[in-house]
Amino acid sequence: MKLVECVPNFSEGRDLEKIKAITKEIESVPQVTLLDVDPGESTNRTVVTFIGTPEGVKEAAFRAIKKAAEVLDMSKHQGAHSRIGATDVCPFVPVSGVTMENCIQIAHDVAKRVAEELEIPVYLYEEAAQKPVRKNLANIRVGEYEGLAERLKDPEWAPDYGKPIFNSKTGATNIGAREFLIAYNINLNTRDRSLARHIAFNLREKGKAKRDKEGKIMRDKNGKSIKIPGKFKAVKAVGWFIEDYNIAQISINFTNYKISPPHLVFDEAIKEAEAIGIRVTGSELVGLIPKEAMLMAGMHYLKKQGKSPGVPEEELIDIAVKSLGLEDVSPFDEKKKIIEYQFKEVEDPLIDKNLRQFVNELSMDSPAPGGGSTAALCGALSSALTSMVSNLTVGKKEYETVQKKVVELAVAAQDLKDVFLRAVDLDTVAFNKVMDTFRMRKKTEEQKKERDVAIQEATKEATLVPLDVLEKSIKALELAKDIAIHGNKNSISDAGVAGLTAQTAAEGAYYNVIINLPDIQEIKFTTEIKAKAEALKSEAIKISDEIRKIVEEELQ
Repeated sequence: MKLVECVPNFSEGRDLEKIKAITKEIESVPQVTLLDVDPGESTNRTVVTFIGTPEGVKEAAFRAIKKAAEVLDMSKHQGAHSRIGATDVCPFVPVSGVTMENCIQIAHDVAKRVAEELEIPVYLYEEAAQKPVRKNLANIRVGEYEGLAERLKDPEWAPDYGKPIFNSKTGATNIGAREFLIAYNINLNTRDRSLARHIAFNLREKGKAKRDKEGKIMRDKNGKSIKIPGKFKAVKAVGWFIEDYNIAQISINFTNYKISPPHLVFDEAIKEAEAIGIRVTGSELVGLIPKEAMLMAGMHYLKKQGKSPGVPEEELIDIAVKSLGLEDVSPFDEKKKIIEYQFKEVEDPLIDKNLRQFVNELSMDSPAPGGGSTAALCGALSSALTSMVSNLTVGKKEYETVQKKVVELAVAAQDLKDVFLRAVDLDTVAFNKVMDTFRMRKKTEEQKKERDVAIQEATKEATLVPLDVLEKSIKALELAKDIAIHGNKNSISDAGVAGLTAQTAAEGAYYNVIINLPDIQEIKFTTEIKAKAEALKSEAIKISDEIRKIVEEELQ
């Protein structure tokens, strides 16, 4: 699932009607979920957070910037926070299935549209910056809105998009791309803030001031304090005392959790605390966290326990919560804390039904869910069985030489299982879209043309979903073959069923590709897809036959 977060800041924190007008624009866009609206009266600024598909987020961001330009007037704005425009900043953040490069491109696309359609000068910052000096937002904001008119006259500060013309009503807008910011606190069994600060300074990238034997801060020839670097890059940390909990905490901001993940900093905090005679009791997540960060933590702690990390994501998250002590001071609800879980790709998903409900739904007279969803489910069952056999091989002495291999198989199978489960719903959604296009109006010639185009596009999508299942089925078959060769021989029959269900997934998906092709008018598309599907089907049968031979020889 491709998800992008957007966190625009608007220069209005007091007039709730104006704020609502802006956020309504965001909520009006399909495939976008508004997560949070945080107005600040003293700063006269509102921070809005929403997530969605890349295209949805692009559209929602533009609409919000446009509405802010309509309802806000910077010439009358006053507030404590630095700002240069009605929409002061608009960063795009990769959440899942997208890269930083994707978000940089989104920033460019939105900036171009804002400049051309709204005539607002745009500066690109952070990862989207076109000049090193513009990476730091503070450099762009020098002089703020009040100094913007003069700054735009300086060729060095011409906007990245738009004309260097001062717009008194809207000011300028900063659009960028950055990594996800995780706000996280580590709890200590002390009320002494100085001890928390001691650990924080050792952990954070900035480190601490170097001191001489008398405890005085050492400085360089320019009078600046000499720093001892901390242990973790992309980590900001301070120590403080929290009255509500009556404890000291290490308060941390992770500016790039992929460089320094929370679980490694947590483990190091435990060592630092023990060295000065105190103890870490747990931790607290402030706001949201990407699912990837939780899965990384779960895998990390399972590996430390000598167990296979190839388990379902729910189990990995549970291990992460327990290991990080995330319920030390308050309950941790993963449905509210993990950002991906805030976005519903499908309403009332099939995979959330119990087994009887799903089979009952399948048995009814509606055409969806049907064979395509069932093929995807077979792929998920195959992957689950491969993971099971892999995990039943982990830790067994007679399979010592293949431990690394089977752990890798378990992890890969779990990932593939989730891809197939998502496809169970995507296949049904794609089919329903086709049905919806046939219900479109066709009274006028224009309506007929629109309907025909929509039918063709929807039918292509309904073809590509099972094609992807067919492609992934090859991977499922390869994993099943590997575990049949290397896995626990007491579970060879399970490896065999993994092969059979993967073959069913492949051939079932193939049928669902082929049945759609006659309805697609684009010859190039149908020719290429058919050739690809035929080749994949042949490959699936070949690997399936190899698995059957391995299993049946072992069963003799």
